[in-house]
Amino acid sequence: MDDAKTRSRRQILEVAAELLEREGAQALSTRAVAAAAGIRAASLYQLFGDKDGLLSALAIHAFDLYLAQKHTLTPSGDPVDDMRRGWDMHVDFGLKHPAFYLLMYGTDRPGRRPPAAREAQELLMTFLTRAASDGRLRVPPVLAAHLTLAAVTGVTLSLIGIPESDRDPEVSPRMREALIDALTTDTSPAPDPTLAARALALDATLSGADPATVPLRPVETALLHDWLQHLAR
Repeated sequence: MDDAKTRSRRQILEVAAELLEREGAQALSTRAVAAAAGIRAASLYQLFGDKDGLLSALAIHAFDLYLAQKHTLTPSGDPVDDMRRGWDMHVDFGLKHPAFYLLMYGTDRPGRRPPAAREAQELLMTFLTRAASDGRLRVPPVLAAHLTLAAVTGVTLSLIGIPESDRDPEVSPRMREALIDALTTDTSPAPDPTLAARALALDATLSGADPATVPLRPVETALLHDWLQHLAR
């Protein structure tokens, strides 16, 4: 029974996703989705509750598609170049799937993000922590992640709102490079690393270390993290 329900749910999501991408969120009524899926509206309500529940499920589905692409990004050996590749993939996904992207990042429901959104954030943090470990970041990885996400979603949403024929192809790469210039150093390691850069590198290295290999008690490790983050400001 559970397998049948799972199959039905997947089928409805696929139909709803196709309708969403073809006609936009305004056309995505529960009645329209039920008709397209060949089921009674009552069956859809049993699986998703209401339209809000269906949209939430579609947002999760969209993040799953996004993460499937993100996981194809393997480290190149240059964490800053990996940041560029991640940016370009993010923007490309949004422009290819604008209706999905608006559900993912244009939501009017603050604070309501599916677990896959946190996984996407963790992937970004992985690249940024690697850059910090190499002495390439000028700011802590958490701040760099917030700034990166704000910039890349802003660019993507603005481009989605412009007809494709009117989009300036230089907007995204110029914003990407401006952000990278602000967040990173030119070389690895920096020729004359500042105290802040050294503190960030040590903090990132410590975060990625096996706790069993760190000759400090947990409270001491936490205190060291706090000190390093203060030095990096």
